[in-house]
Amino acid sequence: MIQIDYQDSRPIYEQIAEKYKTLILKGALLPDEKMPSVRQLSMQLSANPNTVQRAYSELERQGFIYTVKGKGNFVRGDSFLREERLRELRQALLDLIAEAGEVGISPEELFRGIPAGGRNTAPEGGETGAGRQGGKQDD
Repeated sequence: MIQIDYQDSRPIYEQIAEKYKTLILKGALLPDEKMPSVRQLSMQLSANPNTVQRAYSELERQGFIYTVKGKGNFVRGDSFLREERLRELRQALLDLIAEAGEVGISPEELFRGIPAGGRNTAPEGGETGAGRQGGKQDD
């Protein structure tokens, strides 16, 4: 279901937690659905069980999952998670607009040419190397 990117500079536990957060927010994992056991997921990902446990602890700390002693970890099912993520994204967007303003870029200029779906990452006038780091292509 998830994969680890060994070229990603983030720690493996953060990658695991981030991918599960995305699955939960998208609704791919339903409320009260049982998560794979630490042992199962560590075998599936070829990761240390302590790494998986740390990811689960982080998910629980952030309110994405809960633990039932002797039963395992389960997806938390409240709309608070989506609302909290929306708040975080809006704040990040406001921070980006403020940063652009500090260097003389207006919000209109910043968002010009960005499609509604936000999929195109190339700046107007063509691609630069910065837009294609990591070699991933959306073709």
